[in-house]
Amino acid sequence: MGGWSVFVSCCVWAILLLALFGDSLASAPDFDPYKVLGVSRHASQAEIKKMYKRLAREWHPDKNKSPGAEDMFIKITKSYEILSNEERRANYDRFGEMDENQNFARAPQGFRHYHDSFYFDESFFHFPRTSRDFTDSKHLFHYNQYISEVLPDSFKRPYLIKITSEWCFTCIHIEPVWKDTVQELEPLGVGIGVVDIGYERQLANHLGAHRTPSILGLINGKVTFFHYAVVREHLRQFVESLLPQKLVEKVTDNSYLEFLNSWHEENKPRVLMFDVASNIPLLYKLTAFAYKDYVRFGYVDMGLTETSKVVQRFNINTYAPTMLLFKENTDKPADVIQARGMKKQIIDEFVSNNRFLLVPRLVNQKLFDELCPVKQFHRRRKYCVLLVTGEGEQFVSVNEAFFDFASSNTKEVLRFAYVYQRQQQPLCDTLLKKEDTTPPQVRHSCVILLERRSATGRVLYRTVMGGWNGSDDDKHRLLEQLELLQRDPSYLTHDAMLPELNNEFASMFLIQWINTAYDYLAQFYFDLLYSNWREMMPVLSLIFSALFILFGTVIIQAFSDAGEDKPAKQKATGSPKTSWFSCYSRPPKKNFVEVTELTDITYTSNLVRLKPGHINVVLILTDASKQVLLRKFAKEVYSFSGSQTLHYSFLNVDKHSQWMDSLMESAPDARPSDCLDKEEEEEDSTSNKSDNTGHVLALNGHKKYFCLFRPVFKGEEAECSRWSDEDAATAGRSRASRSRSSSRQKATTLEIHHKLDRLGLWMERLMEGTLPRHYVPAWPGLDTITPQK
Repeated sequence: MGGWSVFVSCCVWAILLLALFGDSLASAPDFDPYKVLGVSRHASQAEIKKMYKRLAREWHPDKNKSPGAEDMFIKITKSYEILSNEERRANYDRFGEMDENQNFARAPQGFRHYHDSFYFDESFFHFPRTSRDFTDSKHLFHYNQYISEVLPDSFKRPYLIKITSEWCFTCIHIEPVWKDTVQELEPLGVGIGVVDIGYERQLANHLGAHRTPSILGLINGKVTFFHYAVVREHLRQFVESLLPQKLVEKVTDNSYLEFLNSWHEENKPRVLMFDVASNIPLLYKLTAFAYKDYVRFGYVDMGLTETSKVVQRFNINTYAPTMLLFKENTDKPADVIQARGMKKQIIDEFVSNNRFLLVPRLVNQKLFDELCPVKQFHRRRKYCVLLVTGEGEQFVSVNEAFFDFASSNTKEVLRFAYVYQRQQQPLCDTLLKKEDTTPPQVRHSCVILLERRSATGRVLYRTVMGGWNGSDDDKHRLLEQLELLQRDPSYLTHDAMLPELNNEFASMFLIQWINTAYDYLAQFYFDLLYSNWREMMPVLSLIFSALFILFGTVIIQAFSDAGEDKPAKQKATGSPKTSWFSCYSRPPKKNFVEVTELTDITYTSNLVRLKPGHINVVLILTDASKQVLLRKFAKEVYSFSGSQTLHYSFLNVDKHSQWMDSLMESAPDARPSDCLDKEEEEEDSTSNKSDNTGHVLALNGHKKYFCLFRPVFKGEEAECSRWSDEDAATAGRSRASRSRSSSRQKATTLEIHHKLDRLGLWMERLMEGTLPRHYVPAWPGLDTITPQK
C-alpha cells in the first residue's frame, strides 16, 4: 500500500506541473514565418509573394546542394502557406505557430489564488468561459428593444448581429475575429448586436436563427445570413454587400456637371467626396446610406487622370480627403470640410446641418414635417414661407426671384419652401379656398405664411396680398409682412386642416410589387442554397401537398410502373455499350460518372461555396481533346465515384483561357524549380502559352487549397510542367538527372489518350490525404482577364 500511495502522489504532482507549465511550453513558437521570408509584420501580399518566389528559387533542393537546403525550403514553403492566407496569417499573429488541424482559439485563463499559491487553469479541462465579455454585454439585444429601436434604425444603418449562447464551444473560436471586426466597423457607423439564444429565444426565432454561432446582417428591416469563413475581411465585405449598389455615384470630369445640375429633379443637395482611394471607402457609403433621403452623394477618385479637371476646378488639396456640399448654386459649394482623418462624427454634423436646400420643394409629408415643425411656445415658433407656383417656363423668373429673396434671409425662425400646384393640388385647394373664386390653375404665383399648430394638420396661415411676380414691390411687401408677423403672431387670421401631402417620388404599385416579389424569391433561393430546412419546411410542405393533389395517386403510380419496367427491358436487350460519363447534372446510375462543366453559372456553387469537407476534382481540357480525355477521366475515377464528398467537373480552357494561369500565379509553390527559373520570361510572353491540357485539380473550395496532377506519359518525359504532385512526393531529386533535351517537347506531339495513365494512383493518394496542398488567398473568377497580383 505504501508503494501505491507514493505512485499516486507522483501522478498528482505530475498533473499539477503540466497544468502550471504545459501552456507556456506548448505556446513556444517553432519558427517565425516573417523572419524566414525576411518581411515585416505589416508586409503586403505582393511583398510576401515576391520574397517567397526569390527564396524558393534560391533554396530549391534541385538547385541548392547544401545540406540544409531541403529543410530551409520546407520552412520557406510553410511560411508562405501561413502568410499567404489571410485567415491563417491572422490566427498566427494572434496565437503564434500551431499545427494545421489544431484549433486556433485558446480557452481563457482561469483563477490564481495567491494566498496558497494554487493555480487552476480551466483550459486544462477545456471548459468555456462563463463570464460574458464586456464587448458582448453592451451590445446585447432584447426582443422589445429590437422591435422598437433596432428595426427602425436599420433603415439608416446596417447591423451586424452575432447569435451566441453561454455554453457554445465553437463561439470561442470566432471571438477574436468578432472583436477585431467590431472595433473596425462600429466607429464607421455599423450597428453591432449580440443575441444570446439561451435567454432571447423569441428574438432568435424571429430572426430565423436556430444554431450557434451564427452571424447575420440587418438592413431596411431585412435579415441576411452570413455563410462564409469568419474572417474580418469577409465580414467587412458582407456588410458592404448589404448596402444598395448605386448608393454613391463615381464622378469624373465628364459627369460632374450633370451630377451637380440634377439637384432640381431629386430636390436634394449634392455632396462631392474627394479622396485618393480607388474603391469608395466604407465610411462614405455608410454616410450616404444614412442620409439617402436627403442628400445625393458622388465620389471623385483624385488618383485618376479622368478627374484632374474637376479637382482643379474646385481647387482641391490632393493631400487630404475633402467634402464639398452644393445646394442651388452649383458654381460655389455651400459648405466645405477637409481633414486627413475623416471621422464619422465630423461627417454626420456636416451633412446633417446642410441636408435641406435653401428653398426646397415640398414633395412629401415627411419633408413638410421637418421643415415646418410643430412648436408650442412663442420663442420656439417656426414660420413657413410657402410659394405656390407652377412648372412652366413662365414661372422660371418668378421662382428665381423667390430664391434670391430667401437667400438673403438670416433669421432662423423663417423657413422657405415652394410647391407645384399640379403635384400638390389638395394642399393648394385648402390654402386658397378663402380667396376669390378664380381657379388655382390659372392663378399667378402667390406666397402663403403659415404656422403648424398640431401634428394632425391644423395650421394658421395668411396669404400675402397682391400675388407674387418677383418684382421689387413684391419683395418689399413680403418683407414688411414678415416683420409684422414676428412682432404679432395673431397676424395669421385663417385656420385650416391640411391634407397629407402626396409623395411625388413614390414608385408605382406594380414596381413595388415586383421589388417585393424579387426579395421573396431571392430569400427563397438563399434558403434553398444553404439548406435552412427548418425555415423552409412549411413552404416545402405546402408545395409538395399541392403537387400531390394536382397529379393524384394514379399518375404517380403510372410513373412508378414505367420506372420498374424500364430496367427489365434494358436487361433483356443487353446493350453492349457502357455510359462512362455525362456532361449534365442528373442522378448517378450504375457504370456512370457525373461530370459537370464549370461555367459562369456552376462555378460559384461547385467551387466557391462548396460544402466543408467536399472536394471537386476538375479536368482541364480543350475542344479538340474533350471527348478522349473525358472518357479516359471517367474510367480512371470510376472506382472512386461512390464517395459522397468527391465531385467531378471539367474546365474548357478554350473558353476560360486565363483561369489556370491566374490559379498558378496565386500559388507559385505548385510549379517545379525549372519552371521557377523561367517564370520571369513567361510572365511577359504572350505568344508561348503553356499547355494545360490533361491537368487535374482537386479543389477544396472551403479551405482554399488544391492538389495538382500533371500528365505523365509512357514515352519520353515532357518538360517540368508534366510532373504531378504525386511524382514529386515519391521521386524526390531524381528528376534532376532527367534529360533536358526531351523536356522541350510540346504536349501536342504525344498521344492525348496517355495523359491520364497514372491518374488512378494519384486519386488513391488524394483519398489518403498525402498529396501536397497548395493554398491560394482567393479563387480567381472565370471572367478573370489578367492574373491577380
